[in-house]
Amino acid sequence: MSLAVVWFKRDLRVFDHQPLVDASRHPDVLPLYVYEPEIIRAPDFSTQHLGFINECLEDLDQALAGRGSSLLILHGEVTTVFRRIVDNFGPFTLYSHEETGNAISYARDRRVADWCRSNGITWKESPTNGVVRRLETRDEWSSIWMQRMRTPMLGAPDFIRSSGKSLSPSGLMTARQLGCREEDKPLRQRGGRKHASQQVKQFFNHHLPAYRYSMSSPLSAEEACSRLSPYLAYGTLSVKELMHKIWKIRAQHQSVSNESSSTNVLRSLKSFESRLHWHCHFIQKLESEPAIEMQNMHRGFDGLREPYFNQEYFDRWKKGETGFPLIDACMRMLAQTGWINFRMRALLISFSSYQLWNHWREPALHLAREFLDYEPGIHYPQIQMQSGVTGINTLRIYNPVKQAQDQDPQGIFVRRWVPELRTVPNEFIFQPWTMPDELWSDDSATAEITYPSPIVDHLATAKHARDTLWPLLRDSSMRSESRSVFVKHGSRHPFREGRPRRSDKTSSASAKNNAANNLTTNSDTASQKSDNNTSQLSLGWET
Repeated sequence: MSLAVVWFKRDLRVFDHQPLVDASRHPDVLPLYVYEPEIIRAPDFSTQHLGFINECLEDLDQALAGRGSSLLILHGEVTTVFRRIVDNFGPFTLYSHEETGNAISYARDRRVADWCRSNGITWKESPTNGVVRRLETRDEWSSIWMQRMRTPMLGAPDFIRSSGKSLSPSGLMTARQLGCREEDKPLRQRGGRKHASQQVKQFFNHHLPAYRYSMSSPLSAEEACSRLSPYLAYGTLSVKELMHKIWKIRAQHQSVSNESSSTNVLRSLKSFESRLHWHCHFIQKLESEPAIEMQNMHRGFDGLREPYFNQEYFDRWKKGETGFPLIDACMRMLAQTGWINFRMRALLISFSSYQLWNHWREPALHLAREFLDYEPGIHYPQIQMQSGVTGINTLRIYNPVKQAQDQDPQGIFVRRWVPELRTVPNEFIFQPWTMPDELWSDDSATAEITYPSPIVDHLATAKHARDTLWPLLRDSSMRSESRSVFVKHGSRHPFREGRPRRSDKTSSASAKNNAANNLTTNSDTASQKSDNNTSQLSLGWET
């Protein structure tokens, strides 16, 4: 078949793109992107996602056109689009990356596979980053990941042949045309390869030394974090591309490792490398078990919170009106920017799950719409981990007042995003409900009137969560299933600041034993300490 169709999905780039390289060997290449109504109507999609995608598509089209074949953008159900291509041009070979997306894209890919078989179309899929399709055992995953990262970078094809024939294109479509109702976020990052490249330079040239030590506080994280996560989520950058960048910079700094500046850079490189590893590690969970988008990873937690879902609590949490200043500041920042750092993401879902006792599914969908860098394979395993329903992670029940004191001691972040509290003194900024009446000045009266009282007693609800969950985790029948969860999803080679352990493999039998140990090593003491630290090995929803 002379025609090759390159189906772009969440891989909106021309560099390090195996399907495009393979397709470029054909005498005629048709690059294709499809706006899919069922994905756009899905409850995890938002207008900001569409805006970011459109900006990526503009850059992608320019890069492809400069190589001889513009991007064809169509709207409709994918197999219907493929039928139109067959009707107009005859049979073709379909090239794409494997995708680990939501349940809708998973079902769609199965339909596409059936359609291709029924119509004599060859579909050649290439692996995405370090995610392994049909992985037999987690024992093999880390070594496969490193093998993939070590392969040479793929350059963009110099020339892509095109006959010039095309279907009538839909072109870039607006949110209104596609039925997206809400407004775009005014302060979100811009999409596209050009912006991605600029952000790579900004991070590695200016912010890298502070990365390791400044990523936790919302005050410093906005600048210190790489802010590359949306570009990874939509594939304008590849993980391998960043790994090669890390190794190159590391080699440059190792020769002067005695200098303090180089030492900080090397430490931050290790932290960043570990997060790229865990980026793929978490996506692998959803690839291996797509059902965890919808149901608890450990089924022993079924029914734990579902009957008690409180819509009022959920609505106030979404709007940033819980009465807890740091929680509300984070939600309001998200509403404007589509981004918040990892520790604050963990705090938000922990508060929803433990203090409000709401099941994770609806909060997960809301945050999926709020996060510009929404990546299903990271999102749902992380949500479940922070909600305490995996059976293999210790409980992380954060104190929203203490986290505010630790991460925003002067209340600068809170006052920026919750301006009605701007005149409240520092000693009361995180617990304004404790401020004596005589200290409420005329200027602060507005805060007293407009800022809500706490939605719950956070200490009492945290105690209820601990008293409910720890006995469950210790139950013998629960521990049995936890071992099974660990064997399927647990990491065999935890990166310690970017370096895997030297042992090549951990057997499944050893993994089962490790699962049992994990449940007892971090018990009540770890729960009490969970306010102080977010595990360095817990990949955030961002890098």
